[in-house]
Amino acid sequence: MAGAIDGWLAAPGVVIVYDGECPFCSAYVRLVRLREAAGPVTVVNARERPDVVAEAAARGLDLDDGMLAIYGARIYPGDEAMVLLSLLSTGSGLLNRMLALMFADGVRARRLYPALRAGRNAVLRLLGRTRISGQG
Repeated sequence: MAGAIDGWLAAPGVVIVYDGECPFCSAYVRLVRLREAAGPVTVVNARERPDVVAEAAARGLDLDDGMLAIYGARIYPGDEAMVLLSLLSTGSGLLNRMLALMFADGVRARRLYPALRAGRNAVLRLLGRTRISGQG
């Protein structure tokens, strides 16, 4: 039986799977503006979709390690998702331009993403929130 991710791989547009309890992740998803050429945008809160979390884990993807973007029949995890979304963003608005500059370069994104993930994890601990996997 095909899961949600399989369906999204075959669908047009962009799917963003993120941590809805992370204030940074939620703000990013709210603020990013994607070009119309990217097609329809589907935003999925991983905390509300344990089936997607399990399906990602079965593919070797840990949503506690970063968001996922699904586009063009490919899954982009973590820093790769940030690079993709930066390349697809409109560049309208100061924040979108800043994010595009920060993450449009894959090398820069790979260097920055671990620090962002560590900050996210620290904030989740301070807020008393569990990891998506429910552990720690």
